[in-house]
Formats: sequence, structure tokens, C-alpha cells
Amino acid sequence: MQHLLNTNVKNIEISGIRKFFNLVAGEQDVISLTIGQPDFYTPAHIKSAAVSAVENNKTSYTPNAGIIELRKAITAYYEENYEVVYDPESEVIVTTGASQAIDITFRTILNPGDEVILPGPIYPGYEPLITLAGASPVYVDTTKDNFKLTKTKLEKSITEKTKCIVLPYPSNPTGASYSYEELQEIVSVMKSNAIFILADEIYSELVYEQKHISIAGFEEVKEQTIIVNGLSKSHAMTGFRLGYTLAPQWLSQQMLKVHQYNVTCATSISQYAGLQALRAGKDDAIRMREAYLKRRNYVYDRLVNMGLEVGKKPEGAFYFFIKFPCGKLNSFQLGLDLVRKGKVALVPGSSFSSIGEGYMRLSYAYDMDTLKQGLDRLEDYLNNVYE
Repeated sequence: MQHLLNTNVKNIEISGIRKFFNLVAGEQDVISLTIGQPDFYTPAHIKSAAVSAVENNKTSYTPNAGIIELRKAITAYYEENYEVVYDPESEVIVTTGASQAIDITFRTILNPGDEVILPGPIYPGYEPLITLAGASPVYVDTTKDNFKLTKTKLEKSITEKTKCIVLPYPSNPTGASYSYEELQEIVSVMKSNAIFILADEIYSELVYEQKHISIAGFEEVKEQTIIVNGLSKSHAMTGFRLGYTLAPQWLSQQMLKVHQYNVTCATSISQYAGLQALRAGKDDAIRMREAYLKRRNYVYDRLVNMGLEVGKKPEGAFYFFIKFPCGKLNSFQLGLDLVRKGKVALVPGSSFSSIGEGYMRLSYAYDMDTLKQGLDRLEDYLNNVYE
């Protein structure tokens, strides 16, 4: 019966991150610097709101696009923080995490044969969804451009088949983000092309030296932009699975069809928790961001002192994408060797497309003691084991 399966499903693979974890799952006494989620608990006032929703029987279906109070809170949040205005009635869809938001976007805009430009190295969750929609990913190497898509490379990558570019910033796995001037360069290309922009801004609250700027704030491209965001990173709510899209009404109407038949609506309890997060938790991300900043600076100094190539300090998120010196091992093999001989786990760079080969991703979403122990082990491995 296997030959009857959807060939697009058969042709995609389990992510390199998951393959790596499965291989090292049985190893003992390993310090892991791999997980891409906040190490903070969900703030108490948000958890109380979720409990209250259950106790008050707010456990039924909601409108497909989400409760209107939450949609209003989302648009108010974007207007206050990023000076971008959307209509809560018709331009917001509350989703089951940002991943589902990405899925309904691709399934709405892509046709078989279309191409989607991905600036690599990049989070591995986009390519399978593009493939399942019958389209093809086109990777652009950003390793020599501070991990950012440049105007020149974007122009060279656009073909008559290009339907969308993905602009994820701050970036997983590199921590790179875009300044106003850098976004202007992207806008100068996109405004004259009938191509969608999927702006994945899930780490927008975890930006350090500069404020996050949404590309939807450029009126020239707002009509072709879909924002994907959520509360997983900003409010430590990964398990609540609460995301959202912001897009023009004509596009949101079509995306809502896919969303409706996919999940009906996001979980009611999570929606009320999210409402509390946006209404009363405006400062929740601040303490987390301050902690990540201290950790970033500590990890940066340690890695530089080890002689590793780390480039610029990450501008956002909570990752370093480290260039390792050339050796006998590829990044996946190096990851296994680090676990087995160094007792420290990093994510192989090849998990983030072939462009990431030769790199390793380190997450600093860990407390300082864990970071110190992990980096001590990494340093010992480099000094005494790695060839």
C-alpha cells in the first residue's frame, strides 16, 4: 500500500534536528545547549488566565479567526510597538502556533511549480511546507553577508516562477536581524515585483541593540506582506501553541478558509491566556530579554576566546551560529562526536540547509550555570579532542 501515499509526503524527511536528537538520546551526562525555547516559566498571570478560562467554561469553539478581544489586542500590540495598523475584524487570524500560520500561508498562496526564496541557513520548518504545497525552495547563501539577504542576491534569485520570499528575523539559527536601511533595500526590489513576503517575526520581542522593525511598516509592500508571529518566545508560551497572521483583508479571507478546514480555531483556553499576555504582560519579555543579553555577551566572549569564528554578536533571538575549523568531520558527525567525547550537545549546522554545513548552532536559552558548564566542556573538547 505504500506506493499509494502522497509522494510529496514520502519525499520530505524528518528534520536534521530530530534525527540528531534521536541518535544521541541515550547518551548520559550531556550538557545540552540545543533547545530553541525560553527557559523561563510562563508568567503567573497568564497561567491564572488559562485556569480561569477553564473554570468559567470558556472551553467551546471560538470564531474561526479567534476571539475578537484577542484580535483587537494583537492589532493594538502591533500598532503600539511597530507602528503597523491592521483591522482586527478582517486582517487577523489566530492560529495554532506560528507553524500553522506558516502552513496556511503557503497553502493559500502557492501553486505547483512556484518557487519560494529562502535565505540560508534557515529554520528547517519552511521547506517541508513548501514541498507539501507542490512548490520548490530556492536557497540563497547569506553566510558572507552577515546572514542577511542582500538586494543584489535577492534580485539575482527572482525568476518568473518566484511566488514568495521568506524573511525570518531575528533569525533562527543565526540571530541576525534587519535594520531600517537594510529593509529599505529589500523593499526597493519587492515593490516592483508581484511576489509575496512572508515575514516570520516570532522573535520580534527578543532584539537587543535596536528595536524590531516590521517590513509591513513600509506601505509600498504592505499589500504583499504576510506577518507571522506568536507568543511562544515573547511570553514563554511554547506549549500553548498560539500564533497569528496579519495580512490584507483580501488575502486573509482566503487564508481563513484553509485555517477553518485545518483546525477550525485555535484552542479557546490558549486564546484567553494570550489575551491576558497582550493586555497585562507588555513587560514580560523585558526581563527575559535582559537575561538573554547578559548570556549572549558571556557566550560571545567565551567563544571568541576559544578561537572560534562567530562573526557579529547576534542581534536578536537566542542563538549563535558558530563556524568550526575545517576538519575530518561534517557538522552532523561533529555533533555526534561532541556528544560522545565532549559530553556537550549543539545542533549541527546542516540541519538548517546545506548552506549551514561547517557550522553548529548553540542556544543560550539556558541559565548561566548550564552555559558555563557547557562551554567549559566545549573548550576542553577543542583543546584536547578535536582534530
